[in-house]
Amino acid sequence: MNDRIYLSPPHLSGDEMKRVEEAFASNWIAPLGPHVDAFERETAEFVGVKAALALASGTAALHLAGELLGVSRGDRVLCSSLTFAATVAPFYHKGVECVFVDSEPDSWNMSPQALEMALNDCVRAGKFPKAVILVNLYGQSCDMDPILALCARHGVPVIEDAAESLGGRYKGSQTGSFGKFSIFSYNGNKIITTSGGGMLLSNDAEALERARFLSAQARDPAPWYQHSVLGWNYRMSNVLAGIGRGQMAHIHERVEARCRIFARYVQELEGTGSVEFMPKPEWSEPTRWLTVLTLRKPAVSPLSVLEHLERLNIEARPVWKPMHLQPVFAGARYYPHEEGRDVSAGLFRSGLCLPSGSGMTEEQQGRVIEAVKDALAL
Repeated sequence: MNDRIYLSPPHLSGDEMKRVEEAFASNWIAPLGPHVDAFERETAEFVGVKAALALASGTAALHLAGELLGVSRGDRVLCSSLTFAATVAPFYHKGVECVFVDSEPDSWNMSPQALEMALNDCVRAGKFPKAVILVNLYGQSCDMDPILALCARHGVPVIEDAAESLGGRYKGSQTGSFGKFSIFSYNGNKIITTSGGGMLLSNDAEALERARFLSAQARDPAPWYQHSVLGWNYRMSNVLAGIGRGQMAHIHERVEARCRIFARYVQELEGTGSVEFMPKPEWSEPTRWLTVLTLRKPAVSPLSVLEHLERLNIEARPVWKPMHLQPVFAGARYYPHEEGRDVSAGLFRSGLCLPSGSGMTEEQQGRVIEAVKDALAL
């Protein structure tokens, strides 16, 4: 009963070790190799795009997406505010103006209504954004159709941050297939992990070849080390790609497990009248990477629940603190969903992420459920 229950630990099948042993047996343990090639091909086929590039992290993929779009110092990008800082860090470090867009209540993702206001202001100011960066929060897709239509009307390319939504769908299509460039993360807490890693995806195969060149130190095709431009050391190792291939063989099982865990939380906790769970619009097939809820009792705060769970050796987390509330972005432009209604801030104030690992046992989930009920009754 005292064993720690983690928020979203890795879930290994055994297939990963077979792939790793193949890498060691062939001596392909450095960056690049047959597992990298296969991981890229298999991921592109799974998502339904023309090309994929395996990288050291999702952050590296976002950085390269910005490079391919020519985003540079002084430019402007529009970005979902309710996200992790890694979504905007590559752009912030380049001296880009990051403008933040609120969530909509129906999906908790970027509000098309707020995005339209932001784009209209950009038109009036004569400063168009170089990109709109969408985030598929907690495994659920944005409402792509109205957002993509707005961006197409203004000629603004979309970067789809699908770091949390591998395996999710929007109107039947896999997330990661909607952006001009899209990214996945394989961090240790994701549904599919390589311990650390990421993927850049696109239907623009020529652009991804450029990213491939930049990600491998941008070495010119010469008999010596020659560089016309400087790149980065961003490629994934063959060993980690082997882990990823072993994991991807079980992607459907992992998503199904997380959805079952979510369904049990709803069944056990919704009747308390004290919580509301992340909504599911009719167009969404989320992965439920994390089970996320908001607290309806003003007397109970997310921190008080977190502290109670921690005393019982259970890890939980608050909802992401929106970027427009982060000290580093103090004074940044922000567009709420509607006047007087800041959806992202409200979700942060009342939101809580519960343990959701696909390997969690029924007994472990029962512990979490009882602990949450106790916390709500305090």
